[in-house]
Amino acid sequence: MTFQETLDKITAPDEAARRECLRRWDAVAKPLHSLGLLETLTARIAGVQRCEIPHAKHRRVLVFCADNGVVAEGVTQSDSSVTAAVAQSLAAGCSNVNLMAASANAEVQVWDVGMLHSVTHPALHVSKCANGTQNLAVGPAMTREQAVFALETGIHAAEAAAADGCDILIAGEMGIGNTTTSAALLSLLLNLPPESVTGRGSGLDDAGLLRKQAAIRRCIEVNRPDPADPMSVLCAAGGFDIAAICGVYLAGAALGIPVILDGLISGAAALLAVRFAPDCAGALIPSHMSHEPGGHLALDALGLRAPICADMALGEGTGAVALLPLIDMALAVLCGDHSFDSIGIDPYTPQTGEASEK
Repeated sequence: MTFQETLDKITAPDEAARRECLRRWDAVAKPLHSLGLLETLTARIAGVQRCEIPHAKHRRVLVFCADNGVVAEGVTQSDSSVTAAVAQSLAAGCSNVNLMAASANAEVQVWDVGMLHSVTHPALHVSKCANGTQNLAVGPAMTREQAVFALETGIHAAEAAAADGCDILIAGEMGIGNTTTSAALLSLLLNLPPESVTGRGSGLDDAGLLRKQAAIRRCIEVNRPDPADPMSVLCAAGGFDIAAICGVYLAGAALGIPVILDGLISGAAALLAVRFAPDCAGALIPSHMSHEPGGHLALDALGLRAPICADMALGEGTGAVALLPLIDMALAVLCGDHSFDSIGIDPYTPQTGEASEK
């Protein structure tokens, strides 16, 4: 699908399927809603998949690697050579998310969508927009043509996953400088000052944090994108990795595949996706509350509650992968035989003042 075809195909999740899944939860022999967000999120998955019992057997993690010209502003501890080194590790199957995904029965697919330094590995998919974005502090990070190319890379990666029978998708990233691009996007999309959305990333000192905030302020002053136009915002302040992740989220909504969010970077991509297509919001599944301040703000803006509060900020899709075992355990209960009927007791009923569903 093209970018526009994807937008045209997006519809809201099936509310009847979501409610039926919640009804099934109420038949499980336990106090009503006592598995909390696990019930809510599995019902959300059911709505996206348009079935009463959600399925999560086949899952794929798509990791998009790209570099960011804003690194020239001194906003990171390391340079773009680290992006290439980690991409090599990802392709070789030995990076952090590979190890976690193997434990969670998920496969990892790695993409070069715009690294400064090229990596050669048979497992690396290459769909490069350019050798990194331009410096957002002195001009637009990318052209509209590059933005659409990156969005469609994510869309095509999601389409291929759907063709392979994937039930759930995760989009991760690797790119030195991408907490700066994410914070810049959030500042623009949420109309918040850089100081409110900008964290220390991989461990900046106070001087580095000030440089990061200043770079975002210059981005806004120099580019002056229209906050109501998500494409304008993406071109001014985004990264190729963020654009590709946004494409995955849009495609997931169009194809009926739930997509699990990670942290700050994926939160920025999700906000972009919802600005492009509001009905995309229903396909987004929160995983964890990021250590980065912008991660909290993104989830709040999306109206989502994350079930994992582990102070994570690693990236690569690791926080999203951490949700998979919880989903598996929840579905084991939902699909099991431990019902009120099976053990011969009367079901719980909602009492006065108790919400009928989460």
